[in-house]
Formats: sequence, C-alpha cells, structure tokens
Amino acid sequence: MTPSLSVVIPVKDDAVALRQCLRALAGQTLAPLEVVVVDNGCTDDSVAVALEHGARVVVEPRPGIPAAASAGYDAAVGDVIVRCDADTRAPADWLARITAAFDADPDLDALTGDGDFYDLGPRGPLLARIYLGAYYTSLHGALAHPPLWGSNMALRRTAWLGVRDRVNRWDPEVHDDTDLAFALGPGARIRRDRTLRVGVSGRSLQGVRQLRRRFARGFRTVAAHRSTSPSWRRWEHRLRHPDGGPRLLPPGPSAGPSA
Repeated sequence: MTPSLSVVIPVKDDAVALRQCLRALAGQTLAPLEVVVVDNGCTDDSVAVALEHGARVVVEPRPGIPAAASAGYDAAVGDVIVRCDADTRAPADWLARITAAFDADPDLDALTGDGDFYDLGPRGPLLARIYLGAYYTSLHGALAHPPLWGSNMALRRTAWLGVRDRVNRWDPEVHDDTDLAFALGPGARIRRDRTLRVGVSGRSLQGVRQLRRRFARGFRTVAAHRSTSPSWRRWEHRLRHPDGGPRLLPPGPSAGPSA
C-alpha cells in the first residue's frame, strides 16, 4: 500500500518564509496526509499563517529545534514523516518522489536530499554544493552511513518510534538531524538522493557568527555520541553487515533525559 505522508515543520518567528513554504506544499502533485507546524515559541504571525494554510499546529514550549522537531514527529500520524524547514521551497513533485522511494523499498528507513540556496545570487548553487558536499562527506565518516539534512529529509514512522527515546530533545545547541542519524544506528538503511532537491535560504551561512555557531553545534552533536556510538564501532558494524544487519543502538538514551 502506498505510504501516507506527514510533513513536519518546526517554526519560530518565521512567518514570511513559512507562507512560501506552505504555498509550495499546497502545489504538490501528491498531497500529504497532513502538514504539522510546530510552534516553538512564536511571537509573530507564524501560527496564523499555518492555520490559514490548513496545517495542524503543535505547541512545543521547550526552546530549540531538537525539541520542536521531536514534538512534530511524535504528533505525526503518516506512515512516512517528511521534515523540512520554514525556509524550504519544494518543487511540485517533491512529495511524490519521496512517496515513490519509500514505496519501492520497504526496508528504507530514511531518505535525505540536497538543495540550492535561492537567496545568495549567482554564487548560490556553488556554495550549496560546497556546503552540502562537506556536510555529507564529513558526517558520513562519523556515522558510517549518510547523515540526514533537516531541510530535505524523510523517515519511516516506525523508524522514529524505535528511536524516539534516544534522541536529544533537551539541548538546543545540537543539530537535531545529525543526532537523529546517530540514534538510528549503523544498521539503518539511509539513502541520499542527490537529485531530490529543494530551495533553501542561505541566511544561516551569512556572517562569521552564524558559521561558527553551525560548526560548534556540529562538533557538539558528534561529541555527544562519541562514548556510546564511536565511529570505529559503527564502521566495524557496517563492514561486518554490509547490507545493514542489526542497528546496534547504544544501550540507552545518548545523554540526558528525553522528556
């Protein structure tokens, strides 16, 4: 049976971008079962924009994308949970292609794609290739499989239910998508599709302060898993089980409480 999709969008004070994102989702050739917008302490019109476009709003008072994204995944009811950000602009066939990928491969746990910066002018495509290329290459080494990219990713709901108590919801200074990829374990079937592309804003890369913060979050996320799921152990598992095998999850939550 063709899987149903829940689209989850964590938001904090991003009404203008959210409106464009929801308009793109409304124009999909294959409509999702639902769109879940997570209100992470919005003080602007983001919630009104979400309701105006027929989205279901979930409130998550704990600050940070890790808490907001997790709350959205918990609330989703579709067979596949699709994640994007408020500044994501998806092409019309985006959801249809995600559906086809999971429909064709029942063992696929998660799918991730690429993107282009739509607001950085002529240099946008080149910067996107450099940034995402570095992101995927460096984290693949730590994870022993492709990482997930929160602006353009999807995972099977059963995969989420299996790791929801292992992800970091409490630390706003970690990358939630990378943390989720760690939690899924080296046995997870995660595929990167370079042709599955969306438009994204390059605002998070503008300015030294923003870049430093992104890199600091990346190091913090990897460090949080170093003791329970070191890269050498993950690669050992992958080499022993090239087709996946058991997920080899750590014995408990990665660090700290999950609620």
